[in-house]
Amino acid sequence: MTAWKNDYIAQCQRPASGALVLDHIAHFVPDGEAAAKALELFGFTVTPFSAQSHRPTPEAPLTPAGTGNRCVMLRRGYLEILTPTGQTPIADQLRQSIQRYTGIHLIALGTSDPEADRARLDKAGFAPLPTLALERPIGTPDGDQTARFAVQRVPSGTMPEGRVQFVQQMTPELLWQRRWLDHANRCFGLAGVFVCVADPQEAAERYTRYTGIRAEAQGAARRLATARGDLLFLTPDTVKRVLGVEPPTLPWIAGYALDCSDTVIPRSRLEMNDFETRDLGPGRFAVTAPPELGGVMVFGLIGKAIPVFG
Repeated sequence: MTAWKNDYIAQCQRPASGALVLDHIAHFVPDGEAAAKALELFGFTVTPFSAQSHRPTPEAPLTPAGTGNRCVMLRRGYLEILTPTGQTPIADQLRQSIQRYTGIHLIALGTSDPEADRARLDKAGFAPLPTLALERPIGTPDGDQTARFAVQRVPSGTMPEGRVQFVQQMTPELLWQRRWLDHANRCFGLAGVFVCVADPQEAAERYTRYTGIRAEAQGAARRLATARGDLLFLTPDTVKRVLGVEPPTLPWIAGYALDCSDTVIPRSRLEMNDFETRDLGPGRFAVTAPPELGGVMVFGLIGKAIPVFG
């Protein structure tokens, strides 16, 4: 095994056949460098900037997407900051989303078979787009290499909460490099995403058809549990009462929960940097992200990161 790789962690990102996992979320931001500095202030290790390219169809030439990203690679999933860099349809979609709010606009569900997801979406009436081939350069100690992804999307606006897509990680060993996996705040993995909607029951039923996974009631929330990571559908009142934030608009991908090996260290770090934290019971707390990032983060001990939405 090459010393800079972590093959075990990389292979763990790929779900079993027929299963889905919470692969990553993305903050859409106007200033990627400012967002990266905010993440570093929170104690995250952030990867270098990478420009994205895509092939609209398998036969099409590779073209710049007009977007670029930096990431926080966790042992389970990752966080992405995505920013427009050019004048392309994809970049324009990002800008339109950012006009609504700076924050989380993308939920990517990891899959081992995007074509099977496409067939399910088609059967359920979601009119899926052709599977998209994405690429971006990744620096390694052995030189630049190309990370590749197969992405299954639906037309813009089909899922009003944001860009909800399926992604197959073709080269996980390039993303989950050893040097990016340790974080000063002790964060370990992406445990769940909070989706604020006017009608959680309607959203839960729609996402059940979208994913093929049945959502269940969990107190005041509706919970859709993938093989790794949950989607929580919440009313504005629940988001305000539990997470302590006022929704800027509806629908709104409000934030996410992070599994950590320790919560004293990240909470102390945040409070020393003058961030106000909110206690959510034993082993977890919430903090509102700075405006460069948007949204709310919940830090919790492994297995306890999801708040109780009673």
